Amino acid sequence: MIRAGARIARVLTAKGAIQDPKVHRAVLTVNRDAFVPATVWAARDGWYEPRPRDTDPEVQRWLGEDVYLVTQVDDGRPDGEDGRGRIPTSSLSQPSLVVRMLQELAVSPGDRVLEIGTGSGYNTALLCELAGEDGVVSVELDETVAETAREALTREGCKPRLLVGDGAREVEGGPFDRVIATVGVRHIPAAWISGTRPGGLVLAPWTPGLGFTTGVLALLEVAGDGTATGRIVSDAGFMMLREHRLAPLGIDTFVDEDDPAAVPGETTVNPRLVTDRDAGWRLLLGHLVPGLGYASWEAAEDNVEDAGEASVYVYDRDGSGSWALGEYSPEGGPFEVKRCGPRDLWAEVGAAREVWLGAGRPGQDRFGLTVTSDGEHRLWVDEPGNVLTL
Repeated sequence: MIRAGARIARVLTAKGAIQDPKVHRAVLTVNRDAFVPATVWAARDGWYEPRPRDTDPEVQRWLGEDVYLVTQVDDGRPDGEDGRGRIPTSSLSQPSLVVRMLQELAVSPGDRVLEIGTGSGYNTALLCELAGEDGVVSVELDETVAETAREALTREGCKPRLLVGDGAREVEGGPFDRVIATVGVRHIPAAWISGTRPGGLVLAPWTPGLGFTTGVLALLEVAGDGTATGRIVSDAGFMMLREHRLAPLGIDTFVDEDDPAAVPGETTVNPRLVTDRDAGWRLLLGHLVPGLGYASWEAAEDNVEDAGEASVYVYDRDGSGSWALGEYSPEGGPFEVKRCGPRDLWAEVGAAREVWLGAGRPGQDRFGLTVTSDGEHRLWVDEPGNVLTL
């Protein structure tokens, strides 16, 4: 007999994504296709256009591939021509990432599991296979998304406890053995930690530098004193918890070069530091320089990034009104700048770079996170005592 999830299980096995036999059995058992809604959205020309699941051959091909599917745009209210939308707001996650998270979470039969972000319901169904449906509580903020997931789970004979509400708040039914979030957050909500028993695990996509990074997966063990500590285990790009989203605003919202308060000057900080794509550096920069956004205009034709001259803007997306322009030249510094607002963003970027260099240029895999009982987030390298600060 062919198992319901055999097609995607073969794909993941061929990629070496599945190591845990329990997770393998769950993937084989759950029919992922049953959680794909009638319409998905595909990116095209700056928009997301609706595609019918059952008749679009490209969508049919995607169902058997290790790709994520956008299942809602613009919070269910797309206003573009022919139903097109701008911003993905719910999805069926990439199967290999789903499996990676479940293996990191190490769910056992009988565990009490809280899922933040029901989404399509596919991950919820896998959790039910691993823990037992009586132990799974899943929270979804969007009523329409929640109802679609409920219908799919019911059709598949799965009956976890499904709640509609804000998953960042306290959820009845704790303390939980495991908390897993399938939405990105700029900080780990205190309720996720306080709702987890000592020794339990919280797995969350953490995105401190939302202006320029996709996020990382933090696996934290909760201690009896209300702190949570653990490693950064992988990249993890997820749609953000609604209250943690950044508005899709362009640079003109934050930067006004004609502002009379803007002052010229010089800096020894290389403006291209913010375009350095080293994952460890970008994680640390996002954490140490909160709210940072940037944009770069290259002197090269078609704005292609190269080693030549560039105008690099940095700005505070969190509302201080601070921004700065740095004019990069391959001849070296000092570099001409113009800045405005209370924060000296180039100085903050430079200080963060010195911290990263002083720690030995750590890659992302060397980082860990501690969240204290009062909500402070401490990023460390190698050991929890090696906290990196400005």
